[in-house]
Amino acid sequence: MASSPGSNASLSCEKTILSESSQAKKSQYSEEETFYMNCRAAYLAVFKSSLENIKSKEQLCLVLQQAGRNPSQKTVNQYWTPQTTTLNFDDFCNILKKEKPATKTELLKAFLKVDTNNDGYILHTELHKILTMRGEKMTAEEVNAITKLADVNSNGKLDYNKFCKLYMTTDEQCRKTALEKLEVDSRLRRQQFGSQVETSSERATSPTSKPSSRTTRKTDHKPAPKRGDKRASSRPSSAQSCKASVSSTIGMGTSSNTNSELIEPNTVKDWQCAQSKGCFFLEEDGEIITHKYRLYLPQRSTIYITIKPLNLSQLEGKTSPWLSVDTALYVLKENESQENLQLVSFTEAQNKEMFMWKGELGSGIYWLIPFTTGCKLKKIKKQITGEAKLVYKDGDGELALTKEFKAALSDIFEMIDLDGNGLLSLEEYNFFELRTSGEKCDEEAWAVCKENFDTKKNELTRQGFMDLNLMEANDREGDPSDLWVTLLSLGYNKALEMTEACPFVIDICAEKCKPRIKAVYLEAGSRQLNRAICKSVVNKGDAKVLDSGESIIVYTYKSDTRITSVIENKSENKVIIHVNNEQSKNCVNNRGLNIFAVEVAPKSMMVCQHVMPLKEQEEWIYNCVHSLVP
Repeated sequence: MASSPGSNASLSCEKTILSESSQAKKSQYSEEETFYMNCRAAYLAVFKSSLENIKSKEQLCLVLQQAGRNPSQKTVNQYWTPQTTTLNFDDFCNILKKEKPATKTELLKAFLKVDTNNDGYILHTELHKILTMRGEKMTAEEVNAITKLADVNSNGKLDYNKFCKLYMTTDEQCRKTALEKLEVDSRLRRQQFGSQVETSSERATSPTSKPSSRTTRKTDHKPAPKRGDKRASSRPSSAQSCKASVSSTIGMGTSSNTNSELIEPNTVKDWQCAQSKGCFFLEEDGEIITHKYRLYLPQRSTIYITIKPLNLSQLEGKTSPWLSVDTALYVLKENESQENLQLVSFTEAQNKEMFMWKGELGSGIYWLIPFTTGCKLKKIKKQITGEAKLVYKDGDGELALTKEFKAALSDIFEMIDLDGNGLLSLEEYNFFELRTSGEKCDEEAWAVCKENFDTKKNELTRQGFMDLNLMEANDREGDPSDLWVTLLSLGYNKALEMTEACPFVIDICAEKCKPRIKAVYLEAGSRQLNRAICKSVVNKGDAKVLDSGESIIVYTYKSDTRITSVIENKSENKVIIHVNNEQSKNCVNNRGLNIFAVEVAPKSMMVCQHVMPLKEQEEWIYNCVHSLVP
């Protein structure tokens, strides 16, 4: 395994020439950059800065419309749930990746469904009835605004072909205006990306230059402009807009999934141990929800901690995609309060899918925060040919659970039985309820549950859990809708495959005392976790200064399985960093794009990206250029 820096910090972006073999990448580069430019233009048409958050459902709807989407209330509710308080620019970009603009063909198909005469027109009376009484109802004023458009209405009828054309033209004009404003307004231009290309007649005939820290254009013998030089330059805007950049190149070998730094102590079988399960759940917006734990040690002791994906008993032929998901556990010491947590360490050593840490901890309370990069646990598009059957009627006409659904419920039981005793306590069941319904089961409801279903030691058995789900099916007279709500919230798809969750198990062994671990929360990544990740990268990673004032620093941490970069902004002003992974090989990052930009607030630190090998059995090269945008 080799590691070598690509180049030191430079105060100007050097020019490169694209070879014929890179033309395909150039196309991808342009597509990704155009997407983010459109995102940014739409966002800044509504907000003053992309650091400003979306604070209401109405703002979300407005900025989506500005980006050429026409979201239904159902779509908006999908991203703005009762638990949502704010969404940031990254969230907005992720939504736009999923919600594609309506095409003219799609609009025409919708109108054709209600065009009973198939003549290209819809009577205003019929249009009013449809839009005010079906689906997401419009107000009479909103419908009248459509029927009063002179260009598309005549003789009490709507020419929907003209209307669709007008809609698409108006939509395109709105986006074009936002982009023009982004380019013309000097205040907004300072927030643009550092890799734009000039729009000129030359663009169609000559290859576009892109930033590179390695190769300069051989035909250009002019010296690179000095820092502060404000003369006009013949370089394309992709080079002009870069204030400073650093490149990091790290060559990685094939992943052996072993690390000799830490070997399980021979005497660990004699130590006192505790175990708890948990799960990473992938939300619709890409956010990851997980359990968080409190660890209590009655006295100082050497501790051995591991975390790994939980291997559930799968049906024959069913895959377990979560077993390849990366896991880690951050250990934080509680001092005076939960808000004042100090990073102790994290599980860095690896043995196959297990990550480990061994060290000495003093007595007291610690917090264990599970973490996954999001490189492997992410939304996937998979064509489901048919919906799995959950219930059926037996020979006596009674509802029963199918074999496949029983297997899924058995795995779910295994996953939510956090202490692994084969029973569900009220606390364990409430984590399940919070995830699937958003509500807790109180003591009174739990008492009723114990009266009607099989329990042991006041806890619900596996059979009792099965019967509880069968009762739910009976309550809905066989309608599986509510059962699917539960399954989907737990990461299953309609083929009963768990593709958007990763159950895991944590083991803690102490040499001199009995450790006690308890799941306390089920929530998204906290400020403490982000702070811990940043601190671990700063402590263990390589640092490169991005600007002459040494106020912008890029830290890069490398392990056998992942690379994480953190950007620190020590200045008094926010900065925009353009990130280009285009030259990386066999890599996947948590952001899902090779080219993107991040804004770093003043006097702050943030995780830029996590990168892992796409194919673990092949070599991979991390090549990333961070550029400061003026």
